[in-house]
Amino acid sequence: MAEFPRGDSGEWVRLTARVDGVVQAVGFRYWTVHRAEELGLTGTVRNNTDGSVGIVAEGPQSVVLEFRRWLRSPEAPGKVENVDETVSRATGAFSNFRVVY
Repeated sequence: MAEFPRGDSGEWVRLTARVDGVVQAVGFRYWTVHRAEELGLTGTVRNNTDGSVGIVAEGPQSVVLEFRRWLRSPEAPGKVENVDETVSRATGAFSNFRVVY
């Protein structure tokens, strides 16, 4: 599990994640966009050719942490078996959260 930078929980961070398991053809991308929008995050979600799902999400550290917890929770659709992730400083590259192809 990636470590979040120390400091104010309002600091903007970027979560880059690869989600493995039964996460394609189960509405995972749709619900990921829905949850990210509820939280006010920006970024993207995509199906990878190896059957995993790739996510890039930016927002306040505390909100990204909540999103990260959701990814691993029973509330996430499908069956998440593993989440490989990195956390870095947000770049502000996104204006919304959307599916990319």
